[in-house]
Amino acid sequence: MNNLLLPLLLMLVVAVPLVMGTRKQKKAAAAQKELQNSIAPGDRVMTTSGMYGTVADSSSDDTIDVEIAPGIVTTWLRQAVREKVLPVVETDEDAVDAEDTEHPIIESSSGIENERIENERIENERIEEPSTAQIAPPLEHGKK
Repeated sequence: MNNLLLPLLLMLVVAVPLVMGTRKQKKAAAAQKELQNSIAPGDRVMTTSGMYGTVADSSSDDTIDVEIAPGIVTTWLRQAVREKVLPVVETDEDAVDAEDTEHPIIESSSGIENERIENERIENERIEEPSTAQIAPPLEHGKK
């Protein structure tokens, strides 16, 4: 009996993590398959390559059409969809009007000055310099 206990214990130590790992992989694969089957037009998705877009057409079994910019639609395999992403929604609290904000008052040795007036003065003194950006020449493919 003691001779069989050690090999049996070793088999359990090896078998239990293997079984648990396999179950975890099956659950992840099932969740990914469910996600890919539930994709519908209008859903915001992220692909495995990190591209964000909105599903334009999902009528095919193998592919979906994703709009990555207004008017630009690309075709992707369903398996390339990594996750659904919630669209960014601005709330009223996020969109604060500049006119509604109160500017803090700063006390100085010469009296009380409004920080907004100081910022406007600095803004008016700023000199805009022309851009130094340059356009690169077009690439010529196939010529050596």
